Amino acid sequence: MSILSRRHEILFLYDVSMANPNGDPLDENRPRYDEETGRVFVRDARIKRTIRDTLAEMGYPVCIIEERKPDGTLKTKSEKIDDVGGLDNVLENYIDIRLFGGTFAIQNNTQTWTGPVQFTYGVSLHRVKMLNIKGTSVMPSEPKEKEKEKKGKKQGTMLDDYRIAYGLIAVYGVANQNAAEHTRMTDEDFEIMLNTLWIGHRGGSVLLTGSKIGHMSRLLIDVVHKEGSLDLIGGLHRAVDIVSDKNDEEIRGPEDYKLSLERLAQKIRRFKDKVEKIRYIADEELRVEPSIEDAFQGITVEKLEF
Repeated sequence: MSILSRRHEILFLYDVSMANPNGDPLDENRPRYDEETGRVFVRDARIKRTIRDTLAEMGYPVCIIEERKPDGTLKTKSEKIDDVGGLDNVLENYIDIRLFGGTFAIQNNTQTWTGPVQFTYGVSLHRVKMLNIKGTSVMPSEPKEKEKEKKGKKQGTMLDDYRIAYGLIAVYGVANQNAAEHTRMTDEDFEIMLNTLWIGHRGGSVLLTGSKIGHMSRLLIDVVHKEGSLDLIGGLHRAVDIVSDKNDEEIRGPEDYKLSLERLAQKIRRFKDKVEKIRYIADEELRVEPSIEDAFQGITVEKLEF
């Protein structure tokens, strides 16, 4: 297997319907929200978490993931490293470290690998409608001391469930072939990562929880640079637009808008001499104008299948 041979730039779009794309645990698990723009955002760590969990679900050994020992306690990093025979064997055994890197401090030995694959924060392409859905739990909470004599433990607990009505979220990523030399990330590793990025946001178990169900991959574009290219087109997620007759907050699904690739095509065509090909996979419900084949005329275009 060969080390990643070319630079890749990734545009990934997925939508979230009646769900919480990335709750903030320090803010009552509300979706992360930019009050100035009215858009939600998703940390890069959330994207990597979905990939890692999907990798594990598909049977790949993953280092940075919750794993419990027979006694119920969590495995530590040190124990994960011991499982593979020490630091020297980490890259060979753990695909997530080859992809995303990691830092390990074991006794007096510290090892840091910079990950070849990096993602920006994901940002919705439009203002979203925030929802606060009230509910109750059938299990009573522990009442305050002064209320115990009057109420005992008969009351359930009031709940606030924070979600968005709908959001189309755009994520930009880069795979750096030079950094791949240090983590030994291969072309095969990259293909596996793309697969888990797409599959994980469609039906991976990590997103089939009560607050997360409602995610769906819509578009994945892989811009493959020519061998030896050190350029970056950059900011692909900021060059796509949605066009709709509805107000942003009224959008509830792909049927309510069209995705415009005009600015993205113009941006990529400026680097046409650096691009070897464009690969893509698109959900059939997503309406794209112009079509991907028409948008990137003059550049080799291939369909991905996962």
